[in-house]
Amino acid sequence: MDRGIRIAPKPETGRGQSVTFVLAIGSARQTCRLKTTFNTKNQALSYLQKHRTEFELVARTRFERGEVEDGVVQLKML
Repeated sequence: MDRGIRIAPKPETGRGQSVTFVLAIGSARQTCRLKTTFNTKNQALSYLQKHRTEFELVARTRFERGEVEDGVVQLKML
């Protein structure tokens, strides 16, 4: 057996992609992360761009309620 070949476990499928964006709240900036079920970053980014207004409203609401984990507002798909 060739020692240069390694067998790696297959990555888990169905975990989805996350997209991070920054929300301006007054003069401050808040980092937000959207978790999706899409397989690629491009699909997740396209989804975020399509629904940006809705996600910004949800993120602002969560920020005002103090729902911030490690300095990031966590969001999920609509």
